[in-house]
Amino acid sequence: MKRLALLSTLAILAFASSVVAVRAADAPKRPNVVVILVDDMGFSDIGCYGSEIPTPNIDALAQHGVRFTQFYNTARCSPTRASLLTGLYPHQAGLGHLENIVHEGSKGTTGRLRDDCVTMGEVLHDAGYFTCMTGKWHLGQSHGVPPWERGFDRVLNSPAGGIYFRKQPYRPEIFLNGEKKQKDDPIFGEKWYSSDLWTDWGMKFIDEAREEKKPFFLYLAYCAPHFPLMAPAEEIAKYRGKYKQNWEKLREARHKRQIELGIVDEAWPLSEIPEQVPNWEELSDEEKDRFDHIMAIYAAMLDRVDQNVGKLVAGLKERGELDNTIIFFMSDNGGNAESGPRGIYEGENPGGPNSRVFLGQSWATLNNTPFRRYKHFTHEGGISTPLIVSWPDGIPTARDGKLVKEPGHLVDVMATVVGVTGAKYPTDYEGHKIQPMEGVNLMPAIDGEKLERKNPIYFEHEGNRAVRRGKWKLVMKHKGPWELYDIDADRTEQHDVIAEQPELAKELIADWEAWAKRADVGPWPGKARQEWGDEKAPGKKAKQKAKQRAKQQKAAS
Repeated sequence: MKRLALLSTLAILAFASSVVAVRAADAPKRPNVVVILVDDMGFSDIGCYGSEIPTPNIDALAQHGVRFTQFYNTARCSPTRASLLTGLYPHQAGLGHLENIVHEGSKGTTGRLRDDCVTMGEVLHDAGYFTCMTGKWHLGQSHGVPPWERGFDRVLNSPAGGIYFRKQPYRPEIFLNGEKKQKDDPIFGEKWYSSDLWTDWGMKFIDEAREEKKPFFLYLAYCAPHFPLMAPAEEIAKYRGKYKQNWEKLREARHKRQIELGIVDEAWPLSEIPEQVPNWEELSDEEKDRFDHIMAIYAAMLDRVDQNVGKLVAGLKERGELDNTIIFFMSDNGGNAESGPRGIYEGENPGGPNSRVFLGQSWATLNNTPFRRYKHFTHEGGISTPLIVSWPDGIPTARDGKLVKEPGHLVDVMATVVGVTGAKYPTDYEGHKIQPMEGVNLMPAIDGEKLERKNPIYFEHEGNRAVRRGKWKLVMKHKGPWELYDIDADRTEQHDVIAEQPELAKELIADWEAWAKRADVGPWPGKARQEWGDEKAPGKKAKQKAKQRAKQQKAAS
């Protein structure tokens, strides 16, 4: 009888094991996650958003996924990275500005990720993922917050970006899994360009994940196309001479393609070129050649990013991982006009490691077609970014190539990743109470449904502010008046209707102020910036006072 009972027990256990095995086999495989972030790329700079720059690999992601037409960033580098990786607004994560800006006593501008937030790396690591990042961090490494201490198992990073070549004379260090390395360390090879380096090491880390039989999360944060503009000479040569064209005509051509692609509505007028941008036809041949070279370098940088996206996708496909990998591609802010209308064009062999080249306002106006303003600002040119989402196993093929016109924001990426991976977003982490996510899961919009967003989308950077609720957008340039736009009818922000809707404006202002208080957005102490984003130079009186103070200090010492 005992033997019979034992056999019965074993049979039951065997049956139970087989049921578990069947259920495990039937359970959906957790997707890998790849988040690709480029730096300072404008809304219209890739082919599938209207550009003349060929980006076939990025465009292919869009053809086998979806494109968002109203996706928003935070208008600046560190704030966007903080928001993307935490699912919070930047100040809630401690990075209301760049990591080198710290406001005494502030919770929102601390120069580092706060302890009461978690990163996507931490959330997915705790869910059993192999987590890795390559590229630009810029979230507080100078204040003791490096990526390997915020949830990433493998890391090859630059603390603050700006690195392109092995022989570049400044920013000599990069970090490999927490260990400081010189850029010319033999481990990286005798010659490299950083867009290639970040991708190659990202694939190395993915191979480690596969060896451990774990799903993986790769955060691939390219430095390109952020200044100083640098690219391999052979890449630049491909574009030399192609931008000896009137930027106004190039902009009109991009706008026409955007209308044909459905990215923008033909009812929205193309915003005017700012008065600071020179008339192309009045430039000398020497000036035209200079501007052509600047834009050729920029186009070359994007070309090389596109090649690396192709390399990544091909590598995933070769490893049998592509179909079950959800890929996000986006930019951290709008096109960068810093340095003014003429840009900067200095050094030996512009575009090489010993040069200093900035794109400038004239070409940035092309980057942000059809919108107003640039990086720094919360008008559409500063905060509108492409978002492409590709996931062969998770997005129906009927949605391939479709446009998503629902508004989205960086805070939604964490909510989406948590949703598709089944990871748990914590309420407490390492002894700290964690702030709840601010975003919503974007998958319904990706599947063609309407998003149920309870709260508006909010913005603040350097005193520039905005709130987007439904079709209405309230926006202000620091030190300027509030403006109100019907985005459905006027995405390019040409017709301010605040005088026609005073009660609505009053309601939205109160809403923004309540959010700012809740999200630790303190008052911005800086001056209004130039139209291209640089700080205004001190006036004559301020200069005289500064000289007088310097004399007094010298006399006192």
